[in-house]
Amino acid sequence: MAKKSTKGPAGNMVIGQSGGPTVVINQSLVGAVLEAQRHRKTLKRIYGARHGVEGVLEQDLIDLTKERESNLEKVAVTPSAALGSVRKKPTEEECRAMFEVLRAHDVRYFFYIGGNDSAETANIVHEVAKAGDYDLRVFHIPKTIDNDLIGTDHCPGFGSAAKFVAQAFMGDDLDNRSLKGIKINVVMGRHAGFLTAAAALGRARPDSGPHLIYVPEVAFDEAKFVADVKAVYAKHGRCIVAASEGIADAEGQAIASKFQQGVDSHGNVQLSGTGALGDYLTKVIKDGLEAGVRVRSDTYGYLQRSFCGVWSEVDAAEAREVGRRAVRAALAGETGETGETSGTSGTSGTSGTISLVRAKEGPYKIKYKVNPLSVVAKHTTRLPKKFLNEEGNDVTKAFLEYAAPLVGKLPKVGFLKGGAVARKNG
Repeated sequence: MAKKSTKGPAGNMVIGQSGGPTVVINQSLVGAVLEAQRHRKTLKRIYGARHGVEGVLEQDLIDLTKERESNLEKVAVTPSAALGSVRKKPTEEECRAMFEVLRAHDVRYFFYIGGNDSAETANIVHEVAKAGDYDLRVFHIPKTIDNDLIGTDHCPGFGSAAKFVAQAFMGDDLDNRSLKGIKINVVMGRHAGFLTAAAALGRARPDSGPHLIYVPEVAFDEAKFVADVKAVYAKHGRCIVAASEGIADAEGQAIASKFQQGVDSHGNVQLSGTGALGDYLTKVIKDGLEAGVRVRSDTYGYLQRSFCGVWSEVDAAEAREVGRRAVRAALAGETGETGETSGTSGTSGTSGTISLVRAKEGPYKIKYKVNPLSVVAKHTTRLPKKFLNEEGNDVTKAFLEYAAPLVGKLPKVGFLKGGAVARKNG
């Protein structure tokens, strides 16, 4: 039986997905749709916009009102964006055009799953609706593997991507033990190093890689990089490096931008899509070490975002919950602007983003909060200093304690314990 809503205006709903796909972005979609289906007296039709804002602008919508729960549950555990995603950052004029489409379809609830750019889009649409004296309730549902949204402890999508990265480094460490050499892995992270830092969670033993971690928050010095690798190689006879795609020099220029060409739809220089950064770092090490040392690199790229079969149970549950909470908050008239309900008549100004708040003490526990869209729109955060060691080439225990609950259990690996056999002459 549908739960009766007492505050939300009757009308239709639109939900879209934006930005880089994740393993759990569909959990948020399904959480929102299933919750919306419980409120049919208020939410007359539930529409999905194909490819986010493009779907709204082109009126390319699909009807999810009666989508079967059994099928939605299959979609929930499927990586990537089921509605299709988009990298488009609409202009204010396009946001006004979006509003006109929403109004023409009697849409009173608009939900957008994505990162800070998606929150900015939602915020502009919300402001246009307010200016037009139209009660449109707009909510941003957080998602990003970069884990760089402001006002939240962490972001849905990060835990699962971090689990993939940790397990990938576990595998690389085992490979590197078998055939010793130097291995460099480039991990996503333009401005924030959270995902690269997660490589440290894959250390099975004290001598496990990654032995060195480089993130955008610390200025990258090539001479120090070579010296660091030399020291590790001298100690272990091998070395595994985790490097963010966005590592930058002391002037803030991304290393990759010095030799990469082309930009994305947001004007950002492509940093790691071609493997060029890994090749460059490999050359730096080869030039700095004696000949004959085996040096290789990989760029994890899109594998980190939608790798089937690897996800965090905590991440999946929280991703679904932020979808559910967004629908509930919109119907209840909650608003991030005041933190209170807004009333039932006139344009309420109801909008917000769902943030996760971690308990300060005791076992890992999360509460959910509605924050203003303006908190997340345009802005990002970075790895706190307490998560980085003094040398700037590794993470601290504080980061491991922060990230471990988000990733969950990792595979166990075994090592032979047999003692060495005494050598004989002759």
